[in-house]
Amino acid sequence: MDRTGQPDRRSLLAGGLAIATAALAGCTSTSAAPVAASASPTARPTTPAAAFTRLMEGNARWVSGNLEHPDRDPNRRQFVAMKQKPFGSVLSCIDSRVPPELLFDTGLGDLYVMRTGGEAVGPVVTGSVEYGPMTSGTPLIVVLGHQRCGAVEASYKSLRDGEPLPGNLEAIARALRPAYEKARREGGADPVDTMARAQVTLTAANLRSNQDLAPLVKKGSLAVVGAYYSLDTGKVEVLAGAPS
Repeated sequence: MDRTGQPDRRSLLAGGLAIATAALAGCTSTSAAPVAASASPTARPTTPAAAFTRLMEGNARWVSGNLEHPDRDPNRRQFVAMKQKPFGSVLSCIDSRVPPELLFDTGLGDLYVMRTGGEAVGPVVTGSVEYGPMTSGTPLIVVLGHQRCGAVEASYKSLRDGEPLPGNLEAIARALRPAYEKARREGGADPVDTMARAQVTLTAANLRSNQDLAPLVKKGSLAVVGAYYSLDTGKVEVLAGAPS
């Protein structure tokens, strides 16, 4: 009786394994679908207004703490591995507290990011900012200054006192001189903060009138926004150039 029962038990075991394997395969295919979809969860903004709205919605999530962390999984990495088409370019400061990808709650392949001390610009930086709009059709540039900027403060004191900064830091002060002069004319209770905001508006205006970018701005396919980030609140304040 035991001998005749063994094949039945083997059959039952084999059948059970087959059912389990099928169930696991079903679970795998079901769970993989949303992960693959997350490679590109929402359509890429193609207009300045849509790109600007996407960034500001992300900043609102950053302020509230209701973060989505979009475009940050292995499938997204594979999705953009061979080709990128970011919807925005951000020129911001090197400050460790102002990472654009985080404060706009974006992910891999969403933004071109250039970071220099006090958003100081020169030919290489300007060329880097031009890259997205001129090669990928990126519809938005944001120049992002911030509260309590160390580069701006050091440059302000250096220019005010006539004492050059050490090494190549002096190049930052030279690049920020127009903002310093503007801040001196405008005055205000906090001249360093005034200078930080001036640097943003001057840089954004210069990019907006750039000989290669100006035609795109005039056509309406590109907007150059000047913005200011509060370290205290996490909020991005628009200073100039918001697309309608």
